[in-house]
Amino acid sequence: MVSGDVDADELRELTAVVTASPPASTEYAGAEMLHTRDDTMVTAAQPAESLAYRWDANWQLLRIVGTDETQVAAAVARLTRDVIRAKLLAEDWAIPHASAVTDEDGATYLTLGGKGAGKTTTAFALARTGCAMLANDRVFARVDDTGTVRVLPWPSAAAIGFGLLDALDLYETVRVRLASGEQMHPTQHQTVTDALLAGRRTPLWKANGKGELKPQFFPDQLTSWLGIPLATQGHVAGILFPQITPGAAPRLITSTRGVQDDDFFNAATEDRYPDIFGLQPEPSAHSTLREHLARLPHQGLVMNHDTAANATVLKEAVGRLTA
Repeated sequence: MVSGDVDADELRELTAVVTASPPASTEYAGAEMLHTRDDTMVTAAQPAESLAYRWDANWQLLRIVGTDETQVAAAVARLTRDVIRAKLLAEDWAIPHASAVTDEDGATYLTLGGKGAGKTTTAFALARTGCAMLANDRVFARVDDTGTVRVLPWPSAAAIGFGLLDALDLYETVRVRLASGEQMHPTQHQTVTDALLAGRRTPLWKANGKGELKPQFFPDQLTSWLGIPLATQGHVAGILFPQITPGAAPRLITSTRGVQDDDFFNAATEDRYPDIFGLQPEPSAHSTLREHLARLPHQGLVMNHDTAANATVLKEAVGRLTA
């Protein structure tokens, strides 16, 4: 069970437990989390977020308290997702670091690549050509009894950088909706909100320099604000391996990259949601899934910052995968 309450007294009590002895420190969901553990209990606090946590392994109860209702609700949703993730991982699902779009028949095209390769750009460009968005950063995937790779979306906010919003001609749409009083996802940094309201398009960076601060959308806002349809499941029909090269002509290329170990999130590589509370099962090698993905059609391509040109070459790439 995951429960949450607005309770300033309990927040102070749990934070005091954590800070009474030198705690461990881990970045969790973009903020420092201090935590201590004994045989059956993990107590944690995020002072900058005014949140505290206690996991009781005997009672299988995760308690979250804070002073802000929205912050507590977001934390409860995030940790509830972790519980669901644990159940899916225990049933042999894996989490590829991939974007994904799905056509009307459920055929899904994964996009794999390292940071900056163009996974999100590919997904949004294809979604603008008629596909439904399944995920822009990560998915659940598993091989079923027929040898088909099934995929489910990762339930979280969608992060879209200022540059991509501008390139897709969606920046002003977002600014106007926000200025009218509508709210974006609570994980969005206040400096991003301020920049949107002021019409500033210059990218913003995290204080630690490890990545861009991006607008954060509720999943349903991809449809209601941006006009992008969403998918809830699919089966993998092919894999795209893009690379973004500013100034280069978008084109198809022969890629020898293949599916790699670091294309999958696990306890060692999870960068945003480390398993502080010990909820996740032991990681699997997922060798069967990698083998099936490796046998599927794949296509490499080069893209630039011209969204129309990118969309043309992406449609050609998908056509190659389905030929």
